[in-house]
Amino acid sequence: MRTVRVFAAAASVVVLCSVGFGWAAKTHVVSGLHVSDALSVLGADGPRSEHGDSNILLIGLDSRKAMDGSDLPAQFVTDELHAGDSDVGGYNTNTLILLHVPGDGSRATAAAIPRDDYVAVPGYGMRKIKEAYGLAKFDEQNRLSKSGVSDPATLEQKSRDAGRRSTLTTVQNLLRVPIDHFAEVNLIGFYHIAQALGPLRVCLNAPVRDAYSGANFPAGKQTLDPSQALAFVRQRHGLDNGDLDRTHRQQAFISAVIANLKSTGVIGNIGKMQALLDVVKKDVVIDSGLDPVTFASQADNLTSGSLDLYTLPIEGYATIDSQDVNKVDPTRLRAEIANLFKTGTATASTTTKAESPSGRETIDVVNGTGRAGLAGATAAALASQGYRTGSTTTGHATESTTVTYGSGAQAVAQVVADQYSVTATASSALPSDRVSLTLGADSPDTPPSGETEAVTSPAGSTGRAPDSSAAVPTAGPQGAPVEADHGTPCVD
Repeated sequence: MRTVRVFAAAASVVVLCSVGFGWAAKTHVVSGLHVSDALSVLGADGPRSEHGDSNILLIGLDSRKAMDGSDLPAQFVTDELHAGDSDVGGYNTNTLILLHVPGDGSRATAAAIPRDDYVAVPGYGMRKIKEAYGLAKFDEQNRLSKSGVSDPATLEQKSRDAGRRSTLTTVQNLLRVPIDHFAEVNLIGFYHIAQALGPLRVCLNAPVRDAYSGANFPAGKQTLDPSQALAFVRQRHGLDNGDLDRTHRQQAFISAVIANLKSTGVIGNIGKMQALLDVVKKDVVIDSGLDPVTFASQADNLTSGSLDLYTLPIEGYATIDSQDVNKVDPTRLRAEIANLFKTGTATASTTTKAESPSGRETIDVVNGTGRAGLAGATAAALASQGYRTGSTTTGHATESTTVTYGSGAQAVAQVVADQYSVTATASSALPSDRVSLTLGADSPDTPPSGETEAVTSPAGSTGRAPDSSAAVPTAGPQGAPVEADHGTPCVD
């Protein structure tokens, strides 16, 4: 059984923050919030939003664990969450939403990144984007255990921070826009949010019945209790577009959350506000740099429902290593995010201006992994993509993959570097038009295909250049955007 995505829970966190934290500051009940320094992985001098805007990565963690790593009650997980047991799900980030909140109070935009998008994950090669968190968490927990750390709560906290750092880096490498803050919520947090808010109103185009998620609803408008709400956003089976249709469910649920906040007078209801803040304190992690009061002052557009929810497009489906994945074009995603967030050129804030490839560039491959034959296989993969390859050698063992280039080879070097989620650097030791790719222990066993990662096309290739005027499609499996202030949207 596929694990659950908690899109609605993560986005609800930001909505709750916008009304809840401002109230909390006035009543001095902000103590006890879970905070993390994981955002520091992006660097103190990394790109930041301008003009008072904020980009916030919302992370829905698919874990049946409490914040300290202990199992949630088994019967509760089975009967109320319809989510198997505590061994199911692991630490996948089955929800990733990049939320753009303009500083001038204009409409906010949320872009959902489908969980099965096949992308470069630093240190792990090409993977489903949802795996970035769990892979890093697992490795860090093992490392800490071997170093003598034995306290379960400490292991959980520090290894989750490694997962957060991996996820933040993967998303920024993919989309090339600033990430100013993040908020993370776990599976039980979704349930508690729905419980604190009370019945939430949704609408279905047709009746559904799904044994996997527990969804059993008639067509039309209806209200949901917490267990039903989780089933509503979980359902994947029986939907024409599977996970992408489930994202539409979750977006519809966000609209229901906002409608509830607007119609029930939450801010004046001390009991309900306290219940919501208790959820935030117990089930939510925010970055240590997020100032709740400042955020509340600029987030009126969220609580008023001035929010458009999009799903980023995919190029198609594929089966790789027996796994179903979404094929994506990072170039297209970067251009569309820039268009949605109105930030201009997608890569302007994070990369230097590249030269155009000439076709004379040659790539040498050095194997620093100890895995026999990897340099040759990588060179063959690059040649199949249209690049000119040179020598393949075995070098000294190294932990990290690097890409360096001589004069005239920056464009090609950056394309290759993007496949490994690293940054190409100039080297005066290399001749003109020469690129050196050194494979480290963090490189994948199988060379990246390059089919979904090229940013600039090599000479003679048929790759597509970015279109700065691109817009997220409003038809096809991604569906039309959901406008949170336009009533109760009916979904499949």
